[in-house]
This record gives sequence, C-alpha cells and structure tokens, in this order.
Amino acid sequence: MGPGPPAAGAGAPPRPLSLAARLSYAMGHFLNDLCASMWFTYLLLYLHSVRAYSSRGAGLLLLLGQVADGLCTPLVGYEADRAAGRCARCGPRKAWHLVGTTCVLLSFPFIFSPCLGCGATTPEWAALLYYGPFIVIFQFGWAATQIAHLSLIPELITNDHEKVELTALRYAFTVVANITVYGAAWLLLHLQASPHMGPTQDISDQLGVQDVPVFRNLSLLVVGIGAIFSLLFHLGTREGRKQLVEEPDEHSPLLAPTTARPLLLWKHWLRQPSFYQVGLLYMSTRLIVNLSQTYMAMYLTYSLNLPKKFIATIPLVMYLSGFFSSFLMNPINKWIGRNQSGAFVYGAMSFSDKVANGLAVMVIQSLYPCSSELCCGACVGFYHWVMVAVTGGVAVAATLFLCSLLIWPIRLRS
Repeated sequence: MGPGPPAAGAGAPPRPLSLAARLSYAMGHFLNDLCASMWFTYLLLYLHSVRAYSSRGAGLLLLLGQVADGLCTPLVGYEADRAAGRCARCGPRKAWHLVGTTCVLLSFPFIFSPCLGCGATTPEWAALLYYGPFIVIFQFGWAATQIAHLSLIPELITNDHEKVELTALRYAFTVVANITVYGAAWLLLHLQASPHMGPTQDISDQLGVQDVPVFRNLSLLVVGIGAIFSLLFHLGTREGRKQLVEEPDEHSPLLAPTTARPLLLWKHWLRQPSFYQVGLLYMSTRLIVNLSQTYMAMYLTYSLNLPKKFIATIPLVMYLSGFFSSFLMNPINKWIGRNQSGAFVYGAMSFSDKVANGLAVMVIQSLYPCSSELCCGACVGFYHWVMVAVTGGVAVAATLFLCSLLIWPIRLRS
C-alpha cells in the first residue's frame, strides 16, 4: 500500500495579505507622516517668524532634532533586530511602535506651543533649552515608530509583488498625511482671518505672534488624527505572518531544497559596497525633498512676499499633483526586505539622511544675512538662492550617485 496523502496544509505558503490588513499596516506610519510634514514645513517658520527667535536659534533646534533622530534610528533598528531574534511571539516590532507613538503624542504639541513660564524678558537661550527635551523625546519616538513600521514589511509579505504594493500604499498614506496637514493649516488660517476686516487686514496677512494659536491648534489636530490611525494599525496588524518551519513527517523529503538566502548581519552589511552606494543616493534624494519642504514656506513668505495663507495652499497644490504617482512606484530596495537585519539597514540609511539634513539646515541658517531683523532686503534673494542653488547642487550629486549604481550594479554576498 502506498503512502497516504500529505497532511492538509503541509508546506502551503501563507495567504497574501487582505486589503483590510494592507490598509491597516499603511495607517501605522500616518502619525509620523503628519508630524514630519509639520516639522519640516513649519518649524523654522514658526520659531523665526511667529516666535521671533533668531535664525541660528531656530536652525539649532532643527539640527538637535535631526541629530537625535539620526542617532536613535540605527540604535532602535539594531535593538529591533535583536528583539526579533529573541522573542518572535511577543510582537517586538509592534511594541517598539507603541513606545514610539506614545513619545510622539506626548511631546509634539509642546514644540508648537509657547514656552511655559517664559515672558517678554526671557532670554532666547532659556527658551531654546525649554524646547530641547521635547524635541529629543519626539525624535526618539519618531525613529522608533518609523523603524518598527518599516521592518514589519518583511514579516508581513510573502513575495516581492506584495512588498511593492505595501510600500506603494504606505507612500500613498504619506501623501494623504501631507495633504491633511496643509489642508488643516489653510482652514485654520482662513478661520483666523475671517473676523479681521478694515485696516487690520494687512496686518493679519503677515505671520506674527498672533498666529501662535494657529500652530498650536494644528499640532493638536495632527496628534489627534494620528492617534486614531495608530490605534487602527495596532488593532488590524498582526506581527509574525512568516511561515513557520514544520516538523518533518513520513511524507517529508529526505533532502530539503536549499532555496533560502543566507541572512546578512549588520557587520556583513558594512562590508558591502552597495550599502554605501544606496546610502549616499538615499541621503541626497532625501536632502532634496527635505530642504525644499523646509524652505518653501520661507521662500513664499519672504522672497515672494505672499500672504500667509499661501504657506498652506502652495504645498497643498504640490502634494495634490503628486498624489497619483504613489500608484506608479517601482520596487524599492528589494535587497533589504528578505534579510533579518532589515531594521538595521533601514536605520543606517535614515541616519545619513537625518544628520545630513540637520547639518545642511544649520549651515544655511548660519549664512542668513539679516542679524537684527526677521527679514531685511538681503533675505529676499537669500531664500531664492537656497531654493535654486542648494537643492539643484544636491540634485547633481544624487545623479552622480545614481550613475555609480549603473556602472557598478548592486551585488550582494551569496
């Protein structure tokens, strides 16, 4: 008598993620995307134009945040990889995500609110010290949430096609988050301006201390919406969908096929030339996006001298026009997803991005030509130069790094 049929489900691959599960996962980074949009677009503008801090002081706080994020990101990635190896049943990546979300929710509103206990005679350095701890806590939470969310992709997907769909859907939510922030900012500015009539209309069109409630309410709205989406992520996403290795039985072949790719540890990644090629390309492309986003509001306010409502409408139009590109994304970093040390790789790539962006902003802020005014005649051309020459120079560097990948393609150790 021949052997019976194999056990039901033996060797069957896990089912693809349902649409509800994919949407639930994509919601997990929505709070981060909301906060990042407000951080890069409005932090310098809020500190310099609304709170009237110096250009260097505002740049120093942004640099502090980027350095804190850059340092926390690889450390969280490394710890997430270690936790994944020790306690796969406990959902370590979702635990990191929850810790990060809590830190973001508790700290972010204080960054865009007036300094508690500060008055008209409070020196600037004291106010900067006040904001520092909140920025560090926020950036730690942001890094923990980002790395935990990104490193969940290899845990959830079963093939490259699913990975592309999941990454594209995640980017679509990023675009929606930016649209939400700019739409909410426009609404708050519009509601603020509606009671102003007559001779005060010209004053209300310019940013100033009267706009503190706008940014405070916007930050509260951001964390409120983000908290709801984070809750939906934790309720709808299950960690650990990877197919478990089954115990052999009488129907198992004596020699199992060796199709699994070897896992690369963090020290192996550091010996891969492609690791640095992709890192430099990622850093330069992120610099273009972040610097453009950071200085767009300053350019609209001071170089073009537009009313303050345009700091919301122009970025809103930009992101609306790019929304449909999220459905045409190509595969991103295929060589990351299949390796256990994925969180470390994501963390290392982000480290170069965050620190480089903070240093670039600090250098630009140090070159600001006006010392005693919010904006003198020289600042009109200054922000125009930043938007054209600086981002254009970084784009040239990004092109060179991309050409290096065409000349020396990515090859991983087998």
